[in-house]
Amino acid sequence: MAKKVAVIGAGVSGLSSIKCCLEENLEPTCFERSSDFGGLWKFATTVRSVTKRPDFSETGQWDVVTETEGKQDRAVFDAVMVCTGQFLSPHLPLESFPGIHKFKGQILHSQEYRIPDAFRGKRILLVGLGNTGGDLAVELSGIAAQVFLSTRTGAWLISRSSVGGYPINMMQTRWHNFLLRVLPSRFINWTQERKRNKILNHENYGLSIAKGKKPKFVVNDELPACILCGKVTMKASVKDFTESSVIFEDGTIEANIDVVIFTTGYEFSFPFFEEPLKSLCTKKIMLYKRVFPPNLEKTTLAIIGLISLNGSILVGTEFQARWATRVFKGLCSIPPSQKLMAEATKKEQLIKRGVIEDTSQDKLDFISYMDELTRCIGAKPNIPLLFIKDPRLAWEVFFGPCTPYQYRLVGPGRWDGARNAILTQWDRTVKPLKTRIVPKSPEPTSLSHYLKAWGAPVLIVSLLLIYKSSRFLELVQGKLQGRFSPYRIL
Repeated sequence: MAKKVAVIGAGVSGLSSIKCCLEENLEPTCFERSSDFGGLWKFATTVRSVTKRPDFSETGQWDVVTETEGKQDRAVFDAVMVCTGQFLSPHLPLESFPGIHKFKGQILHSQEYRIPDAFRGKRILLVGLGNTGGDLAVELSGIAAQVFLSTRTGAWLISRSSVGGYPINMMQTRWHNFLLRVLPSRFINWTQERKRNKILNHENYGLSIAKGKKPKFVVNDELPACILCGKVTMKASVKDFTESSVIFEDGTIEANIDVVIFTTGYEFSFPFFEEPLKSLCTKKIMLYKRVFPPNLEKTTLAIIGLISLNGSILVGTEFQARWATRVFKGLCSIPPSQKLMAEATKKEQLIKRGVIEDTSQDKLDFISYMDELTRCIGAKPNIPLLFIKDPRLAWEVFFGPCTPYQYRLVGPGRWDGARNAILTQWDRTVKPLKTRIVPKSPEPTSLSHYLKAWGAPVLIVSLLLIYKSSRFLELVQGKLQGRFSPYRIL
């Protein structure tokens, strides 16, 4: 009999989890509180509680209580995959903004934003420069009277396209990742900052990182143009609010503000868990490889999608789900809960004492994290061995884009078409763009023709230059000898 798995949430993480459950012959049931799609879907169903059964230490089973249209239902599941993601509970720190309660305009969090039409002709302040803040600033700039974008830290703007117009994700290679690990971090930061400022001088645009702040990256192509046209005005952090104005830390004031939109992120919450599991799961550093809580006797609960990557989140959630479903089946194992809990507690204490830095809010390196997860599954390619067995493929795997095909070459989930997909991935990337075929120009004239046509003139000019240079050197030497006697030179 197939194990029954509860999948909570039908977003990106939930869909990946359903797929991986089916691949491992598990029986998923997806609960989604909205009316959008999921797995063996139960629409408009809210999960009220997820608790251990009395015999959990032997069975690892969970009681899941759900509510649909006011009616509650209880079911038993062999495993649970929580796929509610990071964008469930808005973080709205109003208490951190003096005078905000005096402000008479509209106040909302970006989660409440739907369409720009409601803000036509208004003066809008966006608080927080992240991907959401940048996107909203661009979208609202075309319809609002003026958009002000306030940031405490600044940010590096990253384009969606890279050298040659290729997608930025196609530039993530193992070779590049290797260089980032072996070269000094100061040198890497210096070269990357110079490169970014060469494309866009961040200081001129009011985007430069504030001194002492961690580097922050925002993917946005249109924001610089909006700033350049004056549609978006960059501002310092907010100091105070009045009834209709905003005072900023640099002393400037913007009056007649109609709307304040906070793009201040989200808080992680798991309201259906009991303590201490509820608090434990909100701390990323406590989760084993950002997936498994460390305090469970049986590994039958996985948190999927509670990650930030500098690459595709879709790939990350799929690999988390691939690993979790194999752990549920007993095909992969993790260390005992006592060991995991001791390591997580020790790390938390070291962070509190300032011995090590808390990196739980930083973006994970995409390639390193994917390698870490697939190593647990047995699907990570062996690059040195691949160079011996299949040099052409190995070259593309190491120096080419690190796409998910690489993790279908070996191990569970192996796909026979992975090799060809890797070798032809550039063709598929470019093909949708080539909607206008331009006839190629005639073949360039051969090098020998150019040598015959231009060789003699170039040679004559070169000899004349050499001759003039030698005459000039002789003249200088003569003047020097006339000015200094041999004895003084010696």
